[in-house]
Amino acid sequence: MNYLAHIYLSGNNTELMIGNFIADAVKGKAIENYSIEIQNGIKLHHSIDSYTDTHEIVKKSKKRLWAKYRHFSSVIVDIFYDHFLAKNWNSYHSMELEMFTNSTYNTFSEKLDIFPDKMQFFFTHMVENNWLYNYQFIEGIETVMGGMARRTNFDSGMEHSTEELIKYYEEFEHEFESFFPLLKQFTDSKIAVLL
Repeated sequence: MNYLAHIYLSGNNTELMIGNFIADAVKGKAIENYSIEIQNGIKLHHSIDSYTDTHEIVKKSKKRLWAKYRHFSSVIVDIFYDHFLAKNWNSYHSMELEMFTNSTYNTFSEKLDIFPDKMQFFFTHMVENNWLYNYQFIEGIETVMGGMARRTNFDSGMEHSTEELIKYYEEFEHEFESFFPLLKQFTDSKIAVLL
């Protein structure tokens, strides 16, 4: 899953949310520099990724992209799924998406000094382009994919992946809708153990 889903799945726990957001930039023993709850958020992030990457429904989504995008298929599907979460946000959360994203930006801004340098830069860019809110639009996904493509060392072709999103829109949306409640259930039980 991508950033919107990771934040959403953290519930109302700020430290858990921060850990879940910065996890990919925290390597090895650097995890020990953070509070226990942020460490739990980092662990939660990895559990979510592992559950997602190995799930049969997600594999079906990735298979549709594999011939063209190879190992970038996982990243693309993560972002596609964030699109469907944002688009159908009111089915999953009582707070409007715009209010939720603004609240998240404000919360993270207050704690930005504890973020790894890489994530401080990334977060600033995210807010400037309002990624979390704009995930709901195809144009928003196109912008994110273009940025991802520019940051890869290889010609990933990700900047063209919205073509597949549009072509197989119903299939991807159905797979997301089938998978996401299972992920939410898994995450809730994982949080109960961690906390």
